[in-house]
Amino acid sequence: MSKKKPNPQKHFVIFIASVLAIFLLIGAFAKNVASSISLGLDLQGGFEIVYEVEPLNETEEVLDMSVVAQSVSKRVNVLGVSEPQILIEGEDRIRVQLAGVSDIDQARRIISSTANLTFRDAYDNLLSDASIIREGGASLAFENGIPVVSLKIAEPEKFGDMTESVAKMPNSIMVIWLDYEEGDSYAEEAMKAQQGLETKYISAAGVSQRIEGDCVIKGSFSEAEARELADLINSGSLPVKMTEIYSNVVSADFGEDAFALTARAGVIGVLIIALYMIVMYRLPGVISTIMLALYIFAVFAIYSAMGGIFTLPGIAALVLGVGMTVDANIITYERIKEQLYQGYPVQKSVLEGQNDSFWTIFDAQFTTLIAALIMFIFGTGTVKGFATMLMVTVFCTFIFNVWVSRFLLKQLVLSGKLDNRKTWFGVQLKNIPDFNKNQEAFYEGPFKKLDFIKHSRIAIVTSLAILVLSIGLMAFNGFSDKGALNLGIDFSSGTKITVTADEPITVNEVESEFEMLGVDVSRYQQSGDSVVYVTINKALTQEELSEVKEVFIRKYGIEPNDNVVTPVVGRELVKSAFTLSILAWLAMLAYVTVRFKWDYAISCIVALLHDVLIVIAVFAIFRMEVNIELISVILAIIGYSINNSIVVFDRIRSSVKATEGNLDANTYRQIVNDSLNKTFTRSVYSSITTLIPVICLLILGSSAIITFNFAMFVGLIAGTVSSMFVAPTVWYWLRTQYKPKPKKVKKVKKEELDELEIEGINY
Repeated sequence: MSKKKPNPQKHFVIFIASVLAIFLLIGAFAKNVASSISLGLDLQGGFEIVYEVEPLNETEEVLDMSVVAQSVSKRVNVLGVSEPQILIEGEDRIRVQLAGVSDIDQARRIISSTANLTFRDAYDNLLSDASIIREGGASLAFENGIPVVSLKIAEPEKFGDMTESVAKMPNSIMVIWLDYEEGDSYAEEAMKAQQGLETKYISAAGVSQRIEGDCVIKGSFSEAEARELADLINSGSLPVKMTEIYSNVVSADFGEDAFALTARAGVIGVLIIALYMIVMYRLPGVISTIMLALYIFAVFAIYSAMGGIFTLPGIAALVLGVGMTVDANIITYERIKEQLYQGYPVQKSVLEGQNDSFWTIFDAQFTTLIAALIMFIFGTGTVKGFATMLMVTVFCTFIFNVWVSRFLLKQLVLSGKLDNRKTWFGVQLKNIPDFNKNQEAFYEGPFKKLDFIKHSRIAIVTSLAILVLSIGLMAFNGFSDKGALNLGIDFSSGTKITVTADEPITVNEVESEFEMLGVDVSRYQQSGDSVVYVTINKALTQEELSEVKEVFIRKYGIEPNDNVVTPVVGRELVKSAFTLSILAWLAMLAYVTVRFKWDYAISCIVALLHDVLIVIAVFAIFRMEVNIELISVILAIIGYSINNSIVVFDRIRSSVKATEGNLDANTYRQIVNDSLNKTFTRSVYSSITTLIPVICLLILGSSAIITFNFAMFVGLIAGTVSSMFVAPTVWYWLRTQYKPKPKKVKKVKKEELDELEIEGINY
């Protein structure tokens, strides 16, 4: 049977068809994906509130939280909010996220009101609850031009008996209460009414005869108040007490501006990365750019299909993911270049390079996935959203920048079009040996003579100096009552108000307004010309917040954003941050130990600890605010740093296995230096492609996430330094200092062989 001849032209056709299919896919569905994107409250305005749920009476048990969530959902439907997020957290918490809400105060009232409607007589005896009203039977109506609430009665006969009994009473008044509490009294409230004061009951009507038809609730309602009351009655009662323990309010103008700035910065960052890859890797860089476009399209499509809400940290995670996913291509392309510098043909170099890089990419991406999973499982709010986006980016990296990218490059190579075009891979012909002239490989990398172990002392001493300086400043600030760290309200509790204007404003202007209000402000921070952040060490009440907002709405015409955190939530966030970090470290330690060995794992953890401490140290030195977003950054940096360290350790492990005989300190030193020489270019390129979008976000992005982006910038630099100098040096020290016990060789008892009997020879 004759063997089928390869058809190079077929591979080229597959390549062209695949590229066209990618562009057609993006072109056909990009508009639909864009229209299906749901923006979070920080990008279109709205609010997020966490409620603590308690029973109305101490003797009662808390309702099933799913029932509470359903009741809250009914209230939210009244507001007409599209795609609200109602999340149950723990046994007694519920988080409500409403984007695009116009009247935030009304939303607060409707969501948290128990709306327990009751009919009582003048002596406060219960006559009936809201079950007597037909479902959805409350509506806005007008009586002589005055707004009233019309009630359709579900049980006319029962209602008739009830009104007949009231008509026979000495004081024939039927009182309608909303959220009646034990101890409330109609007699006392009626005296208030006579004095022109507001009463707790909503209506008190005289009854002179039996009434079996519908009825109305009369009061001094405005049209909006009557409609809101009707909506509350229709949503049903909520027989629990909901205490607001955290809130974050973002105005629509601020959100739209943040989205525009962040999106623009992200686009610029992606374009710079694409250009960088093409310049550095030529043809593979072009394929990487095509994959980058498909990757971004797929992330948006998958995240939208999951019902994900795009937030500022989520977009930052996407842009960070762009840099990290390009790293998967960089690892492969650097391996291909190494094969080409060995003198191998293009086809062999590409296939070998792809095979050699797969497990390095897998280990690096999987450790990032571990950090994302820890954040998703144990995190809340912003952290969980960041983690979700990070997991989607890791998944898309494997699918598109590993499998599809490799497939396209392989098809192009098998077509034979690149056989004599080695320079199209970004290599220099002068460094490639010619086997026809019996030349051997001579190019050993640009840093062959560099002693990385020796120079690592500079990096380690610099890091120690930063840490010592930060510890000194934290001690000084701690003694001076400023606090060792500038903890934001996420950790210390309090209120943060963002004052925004259409015109330039100064801290002095804002400060004078707060002084007139009598609010004790701990810190003012200018951001740009028209934004001032105000931090208050006290969780303001809704009445106090409303008063502050009214002042600045009158002054600047824009409602300030507010973020309120109670001490309970602050303490829990500190605990959660510590737990997340420890769990991430333990999970990574276990994985690296299984995939490599314990000394590799210990070295990685030391490098991670270095990165976290450097980020915190920089924040301490510059007195930057430490908030919950910093935890997302630290966990992301943990994933990124260990990603880089694993690439280096993969080379070290391969060299150790390939080295024969006993390994002494000099041999280990040479192995580390050779491995770093081979991976240094990749690490630098990877850091550049990851830093580019972060720098763009830092310079051009929204001021709302400047702390997030700065922390990411510092962390990425620290992660690069630790993976190149700290982790390998620690591993070298462990290998040369730790003397493993020699394995005991079991003595095997020699068995006496039975004599083989052969006829005619020995018997």
